Amino acid sequence: MTLKELQSKFHLELNSMYPDEEIASFFQLLVQDRLQLTRVEVALQPGLKVNSRDMSFFSNALTELQQEKPIQYILGKTEFYGLPFKVTSDVLIPRPETEELVDRILTELKEKRQRKKDWSQLTLLDIGTGSGCIAISLAKHLPNASIYALDVSEKALDIANQNAKLNKVSINFIQQDILDSDAITNLSKHLSGEQKFDVIISNPPYVRELEKHEISKNVLEYEPHTALFVKDENPLLFYDKIADVAKEQLSKDGILFFEINQYLGEDTRNLLKEKGFENIELTKDLSGNERMIKANISAQ
Repeated sequence: MTLKELQSKFHLELNSMYPDEEIASFFQLLVQDRLQLTRVEVALQPGLKVNSRDMSFFSNALTELQQEKPIQYILGKTEFYGLPFKVTSDVLIPRPETEELVDRILTELKEKRQRKKDWSQLTLLDIGTGSGCIAISLAKHLPNASIYALDVSEKALDIANQNAKLNKVSINFIQQDILDSDAITNLSKHLSGEQKFDVIISNPPYVRELEKHEISKNVLEYEPHTALFVKDENPLLFYDKIADVAKEQLSKDGILFFEINQYLGEDTRNLLKEKGFENIELTKDLSGNERMIKANISAQ
């Protein structure tokens, strides 16, 4: 089969499930990964023969796409904030809105460093790191920072560790359930003396069960539910616990950043206010949804 014929096969067999632009993107990602051909090279070589071994790869990928498996899991990798990341079904696929959170954090820290020289060497904690995308992206842009990344899942931490090596950054990984009663005590063991975190970041599970009908099949069937969903009756469970951790573990001028449920912005703001946080700022993502919140620990 030629490259052009294979491309036509993809469009013919997937056109009832995906838009043409998305099918074209799938095909190009697979061709680039398997055959190392750019979009221009594909256009210039429509008659290129695809050998049987490569055809087996494309046939398997086509079947998985028909089953709505995410292309990132098919390839075993994705890109986040301009960096390569390995992904498996043990970790969430990094989202564009989380890239916005990283960008928001870096902008805030740049402004902070300009005002306070002692903020050039920071200690950061990423709670619920998953693939490590937040911690690793920050590490690439904050080379003098000490960065810790926590997750309850041993398998997720294995992927995150691989991603740290892939991107040549040093991260201190911690396996811990942040909901455990001894979480604060255990975190203290990883710091020396009176040291505290200057920044705590978390993108915890925040999708309520009642919102499942809004979630696409490829997410529901393939991505880890424990990293996505919370019970309807206690949707701010993780925010509540992490805020308590932050009150104990943030430095005097420390900052707490959350990615949040777009429907629970005010609820999250009120929770932080009740716990004594100040300078609480809700930020919308590029789609106009309230997606990020920043707060400082009270100086009192």
